[in-house]
Amino acid sequence: MENISDLSELLGLAERVAREAGDFLATRPDVFDLSEKTSAVDFATQMDISAEKLIVQALLAARPDDGIIGEEGSERIGTSGITWVIDPIDGTVNYFYGIPGWNVSIAAKGQSGVLVGAVYSPATNSFWSAARGKGAHFNGKKILCNDPVDLSMALLATGFAYDRGDRIKQAQLFSSLLPRIRDFRRNGAAAVDLCYVAMGALDGYFEIGLKEWDLAAGGLIAKEAGARVSGNPDLGEIVIAAGPALHAILEREIRAI
Repeated sequence: MENISDLSELLGLAERVAREAGDFLATRPDVFDLSEKTSAVDFATQMDISAEKLIVQALLAARPDDGIIGEEGSERIGTSGITWVIDPIDGTVNYFYGIPGWNVSIAAKGQSGVLVGAVYSPATNSFWSAARGKGAHFNGKKILCNDPVDLSMALLATGFAYDRGDRIKQAQLFSSLLPRIRDFRRNGAAAVDLCYVAMGALDGYFEIGLKEWDLAAGGLIAKEAGARVSGNPDLGEIVIAAGPALHAILEREIRAI
């Protein structure tokens, strides 16, 4: 098990750098330069790239031996055993359109998995963080997920893939569950959805097509708030996050569709 003082150091760094990047991003440019990624609707802006550069430089200035995995292409194999998993703007479409919910997501992982995570949403004045085994916090206050929740009373969130073929499966899941739950929300940023589950602002969340940087920080925050989080993005699995009782129901329902 990692040293508690090490976790405190890592979390403090993640929190500081997330705030610095979020404050940098809070002033949106008048004109965006767009670079296409997997499709015309999946893009990065000059701000994604600049924010990732800022984050990487800040992390390596403090911990030069660490590794890096970043959504916008930053990759570095470290020698310390710690690798930072970063999404400089989770919810780029929200950011591009000026819709709240976009965020900065920073996590650190070791051999045993994700150790700390910080998610900062400047547009909503929201800051979530967690260290493994130490609980999860929202704006400094400890948080817990909702549990138990019956499916009929559940407020759920989901997201839709950029791959139009994947959206067919997502539409099937959505239409099957919609008549049997309280309601759906579509927030447009995976890390925020996971953090909303953590703090009880959502009862559950599921999505196909996530990447490691979408899940790392928010997933740890949800787990530390008592939620169960399943699904390996590297294997193309659907990610499900909810309190244990609802998670079991969602897992069963989703597998049956």
